[in-house]
Amino acid sequence: MDNAAGPGHWDIFCRVIDNHGDAGVCWRLAADLAARALRVRLWIDDDAALRWMAPAGAAGVSVHAWDSAASEMVPGEVVIEAFGCELPAAVIGRMADADSVPIWINLEYLSAEAYVERSHGLPSPQHGRAAGLRKWFYYPGFTPTTGGLIHEPGLLARQQRFDAAAWLQSQGIGQRAGESVVSLFCYEQPALPGLLEQLARRPTLLLATHGHAAHQVEQHLGTSLQRGGLRAVLLPALTQPEYDHLLWASDLNFVRGEDSFVRAQWAGVPFVWQVYPQPDGADAVKLQAFLDRFLVQCQPALSQDLRRLWSGWNGGTASVPTLPAFAAWRSQCRLWRDTLAAQPDLVTRLLGFVAERR
Repeated sequence: MDNAAGPGHWDIFCRVIDNHGDAGVCWRLAADLAARALRVRLWIDDDAALRWMAPAGAAGVSVHAWDSAASEMVPGEVVIEAFGCELPAAVIGRMADADSVPIWINLEYLSAEAYVERSHGLPSPQHGRAAGLRKWFYYPGFTPTTGGLIHEPGLLARQQRFDAAAWLQSQGIGQRAGESVVSLFCYEQPALPGLLEQLARRPTLLLATHGHAAHQVEQHLGTSLQRGGLRAVLLPALTQPEYDHLLWASDLNFVRGEDSFVRAQWAGVPFVWQVYPQPDGADAVKLQAFLDRFLVQCQPALSQDLRRLWSGWNGGTASVPTLPAFAAWRSQCRLWRDTLAAQPDLVTRLLGFVAERR
């Protein structure tokens, strides 16, 4: 293992809680940083998801076991603690003792709530063994006064060149005339039977992602994977680039968590978000905060329809409101994407943030 660290070396620490979302965000961040001529080490406690998410790795990114950091790691110039994962005490000690003290950043979860703008960029002086260090809080978000969203250079240009029909054929999937393509990525979803009944009323090709989504679709449709005008395909685990392609090839995307939620917004087609469920009701607050921003320029009737749909999909019940017409919905999603694309991306802002604090 190469433990040397110097200028241009960054460290990202990640603990995988469940569902691989933390790993997905950290990998996209690491790969984007490395694509901008930085050297990145990803310290992770469970790299299993990376084997299918990023099997080819990325130039400039090396993956290391979390436990080895305590004994082997020499900190780089920036150390990112993803989602409050708490760095090993030995690593904090080395950071405090370093001749050139690293910039310590806590990358927070994404939210549209108002506190994000108030809290982004605030320092937290440390005590005890970490005395002399500052931890900076970095909040991704949807406005210019937040940390922005991950968006690799050239992403939208690549999407414009994308051939959806060719990609579907490369996956062994043939789209029939008149079919709408719907992708499904979800947690356990009581409202899925209601959605399947709606989709069965029109010609629909449902592409269910590996895991929870595929299992539930097969459970409700049976081995035929068909009902009325609906036919489903159960997808294998997709790499991150191929998952982007799935979003681009679809007319409607059901997404969950954080990484797929952001990628669906860049896709610029209708999407429905299932928030990570939390027992204290924080998920409902998070959902409404995003809708308040997303729908600010939306036509009132469509806004009401989308609020009902998203609330139903996140409501834990078997019912789901009727899907709005795709055309107006698509226009709203493209308007939103254009608003986001006019702002600097997360890594560009992060590099500027670090430069100001050196």
